[in-house]
Amino acid sequence: MARRLLVVEDRESLRRMLVRALGGEGYAVAAAGSVAEARTILAAAGGGDEREGRIDLVLSDLMLPDGSGLDVLALVRARAAPQPPPPVVVLTGFGSVAAAVAAMKLGAADFLEKPVDIDRLFRLVATLVGEESVATLFAPPGASPIVGAHPRLGAAIRALERVAPTESTVLLTGESGTGKELFAHALHALSPRRAGPFVAVNCAAIPETLVEAELFGHEKGAFTGADRRRPGRFEMASRGTLLLDEVGELPLGVQAKVLRVLDDGRFERVGGSTTLTADVRLVAATNRDLGRMVAEGTFRADLLYRLEIFPIELPPLRERASDIPLVARHLAAEISARLKLAPFELAPDALALLAAEPWPGNVRQLANVLERAAILAAGERVSAEQVARLLGRKAAGETEPAHPPAAEPGHERLRQALRESGGDKKAAATALGISYRTLLRRIEEHDLKGYPRYRD
Repeated sequence: MARRLLVVEDRESLRRMLVRALGGEGYAVAAAGSVAEARTILAAAGGGDEREGRIDLVLSDLMLPDGSGLDVLALVRARAAPQPPPPVVVLTGFGSVAAAVAAMKLGAADFLEKPVDIDRLFRLVATLVGEESVATLFAPPGASPIVGAHPRLGAAIRALERVAPTESTVLLTGESGTGKELFAHALHALSPRRAGPFVAVNCAAIPETLVEAELFGHEKGAFTGADRRRPGRFEMASRGTLLLDEVGELPLGVQAKVLRVLDDGRFERVGGSTTLTADVRLVAATNRDLGRMVAEGTFRADLLYRLEIFPIELPPLRERASDIPLVARHLAAEISARLKLAPFELAPDALALLAAEPWPGNVRQLANVLERAAILAAGERVSAEQVARLLGRKAAGETEPAHPPAAEPGHERLRQALRESGGDKKAAATALGISYRTLLRRIEEHDLKGYPRYRD
């Protein structure tokens, strides 16, 4: 069955051209000239709920006579439940980064500038409707590869590719370990500043009293221990890219100085009076909710507005579990090479076990587990049982209680079980439904050693 597309474009000549071009590629294409017409077509298609008549992708102009492409996007996302909404690609004649950001914040899959590059349109549509294989490795020259084929990761990579050639400030958000520094390196590698330095600074790792000097440098004698002039990270990154990692950890006073650099490119070294000019492309990264910090008064609203000119959100590993086998194999090969160890293979059941993990530490935590596996595997295949041990699970032959309790026993339950078993710890552990090791730990925690045989 042909994939069904909806083109929403008020200019009739362009609408007809898009319908004809996409129809020639084998798609069934419906057309609308306004938000109202798009609403009618989506309603007739069952809001995307049924396979027959389902709209698989929407291509919408940004400016429409009765609204905008953002209205179409909101309409698609509202009507698509309970199925995932079809991807929406927004057309803009303005080449505006702000318009693209607004669309992507609402969930647009991508945007295209007018005049439309038909070959790019065909490739994008084929990828988004699943008719073209998605690359599993994104490796800009000079940057470490980003591995995965999940649509959310793909959307983040497409956003990266669109903003990298510009000078716009980028804000990378996501949990710790999701690859924000990898994305920052890729942004630099794809930018006109690629020949310049890439400088990264972890704002959380610098004592609060030294943050300003670290970023902006200091003059000799500016403070105790400043025995010579020292350039800061803004100077070191001149004509290149500066990554402010964990930007949410910046003290409020330093936030004001960073804002000034973003506004007019000027700063002074600590203890100096000469005004210097920063020639850097700034990328910021955080795992914190900066909007909430603004509400709490710990982060400047005006700085947030300047940082989030183009935000890119990186999904946590647990939300792209289908990528975990790809990532695990890539990491296994990379770690073995780095440690100069024989390559090892992950058995299918081991990969399945890894894919089922929640990974609160994301890719960084997965890499740590695989590094231990590389050291222990000695070039052999790693089984699910070995992975389970690395994850702190029970190995084969070690049994858990048949009916584990919802919570570990408290003081009185421990006393009762020990009293009824006459102090026999194995019998008490069985009665409580916990392991012998857990019982010993709980006895220690509740000061019940020797109870009831030697104390009561």
